[in-house]
Amino acid sequence: MRKTTQAAMIGTTAAALLVSSFTLSASAAPEHSGSHGKPKPPVSDTLGSLGKRAGLRIGTAVDMAALAADAPYRAKAAGEFTSVTPENVMKWEVVEPQRGTYDWSGADELVDFAKKNGQLVRGHTLVWHSQLPAWLNNGDFTADELREILHKHITDEVTHFKGKIWQWDVVNEAFNDDGTMRDSIWLQKLGPGYIADAFRWAHQADPKATLFINDYNVEGVNAKSTALHDLVAQLRREHVPVHGVGIQGHLDVQYNAPHDIAANMKRFDDLGLETAITEADVRIPMPADNTELEAQAEAYDVLLRGCLLTEHCTDFTVWGFTDKYSWVPGVFTGEGAANVLDENYRAKAAYNAMSQDLKLAAGRDR
Repeated sequence: MRKTTQAAMIGTTAAALLVSSFTLSASAAPEHSGSHGKPKPPVSDTLGSLGKRAGLRIGTAVDMAALAADAPYRAKAAGEFTSVTPENVMKWEVVEPQRGTYDWSGADELVDFAKKNGQLVRGHTLVWHSQLPAWLNNGDFTADELREILHKHITDEVTHFKGKIWQWDVVNEAFNDDGTMRDSIWLQKLGPGYIADAFRWAHQADPKATLFINDYNVEGVNAKSTALHDLVAQLRREHVPVHGVGIQGHLDVQYNAPHDIAANMKRFDDLGLETAITEADVRIPMPADNTELEAQAEAYDVLLRGCLLTEHCTDFTVWGFTDKYSWVPGVFTGEGAANVLDENYRAKAAYNAMSQDLKLAAGRDR
């Protein structure tokens, strides 16, 4: 999926991100993607079908409990999007709850679901400081032992899904907001070299998968995104197989939308990297009013247009699509309504803003 920017006017409002400033090529499989099934031909103006016309995959994170129990949820997940990401079922605490004992059932179910619906799968996530199994958090491992544990985990998981995963979030949230590296178990025991090792091991296990480093609060140009840029630039110079940078896109209407996102993403584009918005949602202090819902729509709009203005931004994933199953209320007290559909699966202003952006983008290619 390749887009060529003719001109980019990036101002201080969402309107300044003009869709008319770029030309989009027809949809094609991204580099490193391997041979995967293509999305079904569009039969309606879903976000996925509109994205396909605009040269962009539109995906969602999937709650597997909701997928199993809620028929409307399952229908929307199947019909609205062209890629899926597991919210939790590929994380370490789920796939290896006891050392050496694997449970791939939930992840396999999602992969099968995606295959049946002509969708690609983003793997999330191989190396993270959070949601680790108790045996790992509580184990008194030496550096050598921990390095071998990490090597085995990456190799086993990537090998299990070899040929079935389009993109992997190999390393997730490695930085603090000030640009320093997160003081995780991995940094403490293995040093900063764990990142390069993780990418090399993942690439060895599946050379055709696209490998991403993923983080939050890196939407605009700031200390964290600059540190991330400098790291991936160094890794590229060392021929580490980093193929892409994931910008999560967890926003809040209480703060300004990142209107410099296209300028920020261009920095990674200039390094020869793919980019993606990987976890977009925009939370609101509850109860949400119309002004806040419009602010939310603007934030989604800014994220999507930033991606559309970036030549090698391949995909845009929302972190869940309905407020009915959002993770936000359980983590951010008093906040919610973060998704593009409400609890009854009705389109919100944010959904309509994304739809309009994709229609305009696709129109430039006709």
